[in-house]
Amino acid sequence: MSDPARQARAIVAVFGSNATGEVGLAEAEAVGRKLAELGYAVANGGYGGTMEAGARGASQAGGHTIGVTCSVWRSRPNAYISEVIETSCLSERVGKLAEIASAGFVVLPGGTGTLLELAWVWESMAKKFAGPRPVVCMGEFWRPLLATLAGVGGAHAELVSVATGPDDLERFFPAVTTEGI
Repeated sequence: MSDPARQARAIVAVFGSNATGEVGLAEAEAVGRKLAELGYAVANGGYGGTMEAGARGASQAGGHTIGVTCSVWRSRPNAYISEVIETSCLSERVGKLAEIASAGFVVLPGGTGTLLELAWVWESMAKKFAGPRPVVCMGEFWRPLLATLAGVGGAHAELVSVATGPDDLERFFPAVTTEGI
């Protein structure tokens, strides 16, 4: 179920984990809610964990949610996804999320899958395969990795920022309007 108006929407992809604790779920829900309140559509992997929590927050705030799913997994998209884009493999899924995120990225604490997503968009912008957009890591979780990579020549550390919490997202994602769409 593809949405032809997607091209006109400001979309933020939110990367996170399928497995996380209550604190992570609350933060993901608050991130989704804040982005929707600012006028952004929220895209993510479409399944459980922080993906479901973020979509719930965005949906409850009246926002549009996009789940980029992968046919290799048998899971169904969560109930808060209003648009599904199905892909056939992990690399296609990450690439599609990066492609549709017209307004940028938020990276929640997560595991190797979330690290892959962060590295994909970071390297794509560093190599100028993709245009510059905000890449915002949430909280202190990613700070040690970012500090380590900042010490590596050519790491383009300036392409990634850290937000202190969901309310700090407005600094990177100013409110948008949908007039004329």
